[in-house]
Order: sequence, then C-alpha cells, then structure tokens
Amino acid sequence: MDRAYKGNKTRALAKEHGFYVVVSPKKNRKAPWKYDKELYKKRNQIECCFLRSKCFRKVFTRYDKLDSIFLSVIRLAMIFDVLFM
Repeated sequence: MDRAYKGNKTRALAKEHGFYVVVSPKKNRKAPWKYDKELYKKRNQIECCFLRSKCFRKVFTRYDKLDSIFLSVIRLAMIFDVLFM
C-alpha cells in the first residue's frame, strides 16, 4: 500500500486479509495512525531493489518460461547490482 490508499476502509480491508499496513499518514491528516518507521525504511529499500532489477532487460521482459530459470536470472541480476553498481 502507498499513501494513495490512505482511507480507513482500505486499511481495514488490508488488516482483515492479514496484511500489515506500513504506510505513513499524510502530514495534514487530522487523526494520524501509528506506523513502524524502521519497517517503512526497509519497504523503501525493497522497492528500490525492484527498480534496479528492472534495468536488466532479461528480468524486465521475462523471456524465460521456467520459474526456476527466471529466479536464477533475478539472483544473477542482484549479484551484478551488488558488485558493479
């Protein structure tokens, strides 16, 4: 979820299905909710990781038909990301 889904109904629906809402409230909200700031930082790191992995054309277009090969390509892309970027 992102700040676009800031409504109480959407947050309640997510909790009903067992999701933990890690979204910071907007600053102008009258009744802000509490959220885990450290978990929110980790969420941002994961989103950036997905963005960097999409720089690899083979990951972005998913040419592989088998899930195991696609997973190995993602792992290889992450290794290149750590080593060269």
